[in-house]
Amino acid sequence: MITHKRSICRVLLAILGVCSPGLADDVLDIGSRRELFVDHYLIDEFSNTDLAMHEPVRREVALKFDNPWEGPFAGYITVLKDGDRYRMYYRGTENDRLEGGVVCYAESGDGIRWTKPDVGLYECQGSTRNNIVFKGVHVIAHNFSPFIDANPDADPQARYKALGGLYRYTKMPEVKGLYALASPDGIHWRMLQDAPVIGRPPQNAFDSQSAAFWSVPEKQYVCYFRLWTQTDTSNGNYLDGIRWIARATSPDFVHWSQPQIMEIRHGDSGAVPQFHLYTNQTSPYFRAPHIYIATPARFMPDRQVISEQHARAIGVNPKYYHDCSDTLLLTSRGGNIFQQTFLEAFMRPGIGYEHWVSRTNYAALNIVQTSDSEMSIYVNHNYAQPTSHLRRFSLRLDGFASLHAGFDDGWMLTKPLRFEATGLFINYSTSAAGGIRVEICDPDGTALPGFEKVSCPEIIGNEIDRKVTWTSQPDLAALQGKPVRLRFHMKDCDLYSFVFRKGTAE
Repeated sequence: MITHKRSICRVLLAILGVCSPGLADDVLDIGSRRELFVDHYLIDEFSNTDLAMHEPVRREVALKFDNPWEGPFAGYITVLKDGDRYRMYYRGTENDRLEGGVVCYAESGDGIRWTKPDVGLYECQGSTRNNIVFKGVHVIAHNFSPFIDANPDADPQARYKALGGLYRYTKMPEVKGLYALASPDGIHWRMLQDAPVIGRPPQNAFDSQSAAFWSVPEKQYVCYFRLWTQTDTSNGNYLDGIRWIARATSPDFVHWSQPQIMEIRHGDSGAVPQFHLYTNQTSPYFRAPHIYIATPARFMPDRQVISEQHARAIGVNPKYYHDCSDTLLLTSRGGNIFQQTFLEAFMRPGIGYEHWVSRTNYAALNIVQTSDSEMSIYVNHNYAQPTSHLRRFSLRLDGFASLHAGFDDGWMLTKPLRFEATGLFINYSTSAAGGIRVEICDPDGTALPGFEKVSCPEIIGNEIDRKVTWTSQPDLAALQGKPVRLRFHMKDCDLYSFVFRKGTAE
């Protein structure tokens, strides 16, 4: 049996008389939040089960960067789902120079088929017939990164907000940091002030996409952005001179806190291999906004895969084939800590030399729902090549990772938790021979009468939203607000998420 360390500590303290299992301070109040199995937050003990990461499925080319003002260096893409419309923003290069960028726009009704509307706002190459929605101020277009403001007190004229800017090109004195912008419709943008809202913290360059959003659980704006690290002498956790992630917070999107360097932990050990993280791509997961999903680009400088001959064959810019990169999966529940539950790549480079060049395979910011059972993540492919484009990948809803059981019977016991609802619903899949049963236990782990394993009809199938039932208990009303544990009995199956709520279906 694999036993979580917190369970061992709790039992030892109970023996010593220091505390008792299920002490109120240890109870996790999840209310009616959806919980995903992307970390060990809820897991106490498990046997013959483990967390498994799932690889996104390669789909169609979503958008080709084939306009003259887009080109091989189009990138730093953001995808937003706004009601029944999908919006996409990305950097173009009007003069084929990164310093002379423009912000381009595309839209879709389903997240799959995209168009580039002529918005008619800015002249480019003698015409306003283009999809450019911003250009020309403080190199903001280089890494322009918008979001839809979820702050309930947000001004409707600033429903869309964005950050952009650099502090790398020291020969350009007007470039001072990240500037704030706002828009009522996502098309017409204005700067909130002439000065940057986040200046230059130590070892900071901002030379990447900065991910900002209104955090519902933290009740403040948060921003994750690039810096270059130096060794932290207090714990030696950071290496000299690698690209890393910092975070700042704000009550109003204009006045920001002093940035904090993010700490990345792997389980209880806390140690993670140190690699360059070129982008961070952090956003609240749309079905569980208290969990932030990050899909950063792991950049491997000077790790050359293709030869000069291969580089010429695919037409890549001569400066952009000496490195390679892939995509990781990190999660956070707020604060300056990321969990890297899986050290392996979330998305590997594809087959073909074009996928093994510098600064390709960077995920766009945000994962969006594209069907009743599917969500999509978009990835920048063929960077610095004439064939530069964005490709869509898909996962099942909540399907970043799962609690997985093989053919041998297994189980997982949660930490003590408290909920507010009358029903338990799961997102799961089993084989024809597999199944899931659920027990509800007291804080000591003893099954409650009527909620034992034998009282739970075996759940077999593949569903996004299945209600768990017990033969003698119509609902969970009597357990609301009380500390309980869940024990999932599993065989040849995956459990992606669960949620307590009222009703019978979403």
